[in-house]
Amino acid sequence: MWNKPLFPINTTHSLFRNEWKYYLSLWDCQAQKERFQTVMQRDSHAVGGLYSIRSLYFDDYRNSSYNDKMAGVNYRKKYRIRIYNCSDSTIRLERKLKQGNYIHKESARLTRQEYEWIMDGRYDFLLRHEAQLCREFWFECTSNILRPKVIVDYEREPFVLPEGDVRVTFDSNVRAAAPENDLFDPNLPSYEIIPYGKTIMEVKFTEFLPQVIKEVLPPGEQEFSAISKYTLCYEKLYYRTDALFLVSRSEKSW
Repeated sequence: MWNKPLFPINTTHSLFRNEWKYYLSLWDCQAQKERFQTVMQRDSHAVGGLYSIRSLYFDDYRNSSYNDKMAGVNYRKKYRIRIYNCSDSTIRLERKLKQGNYIHKESARLTRQEYEWIMDGRYDFLLRHEAQLCREFWFECTSNILRPKVIVDYEREPFVLPEGDVRVTFDSNVRAAAPENDLFDPNLPSYEIIPYGKTIMEVKFTEFLPQVIKEVLPPGEQEFSAISKYTLCYEKLYYRTDALFLVSRSEKSW
């Protein structure tokens, strides 16, 4: 059961990428940035080298995305609505498919009005949307009761390398917010997630990882981890609202 894919994988049309994640200290993070900037380029979309990412994550009435991650299910999927720099100029509905250490992302553009309709529970327009992803999202919302669960907010410093389609990002100031809050609020009330002095580094590549990048990656003693910002933020809110248990689910005995 656990090894059966939860979604059809079309290897002809779906491009899966490698995804590696690390926890870094502030000291190691700065050292890594200095090394990468000698062999990679700054992302042109990052004004001043940084941009903020804010995502509203959805889950069904069984909390399948969260529970599958905690159970170590090999095939998983997550839906989210993502914006950048608290602006409504680019709003994307995304689905992230994960198969082991490989990921595939699909996205569709949304207008601010369409976002508001989703938040109001008015899903009918999705069924008529030109993007197939939106039509499948309609099915999830109406059949599996997919609903907003948590807002994940953080700042990203990205580096890119065309050879191998490599992308290295440093994510800091990761915060969680309740899903009923205004996604576009620059002063969104939120909770700090990552302990002070820690940064999440992600390495993504499609075709191959050039040797020059391998030599720059952290040594074996660094923390290589299956980090999920969604589960970390979900647990922060779960801890905040669970007055009976007063612990997150990852801290409970299974």
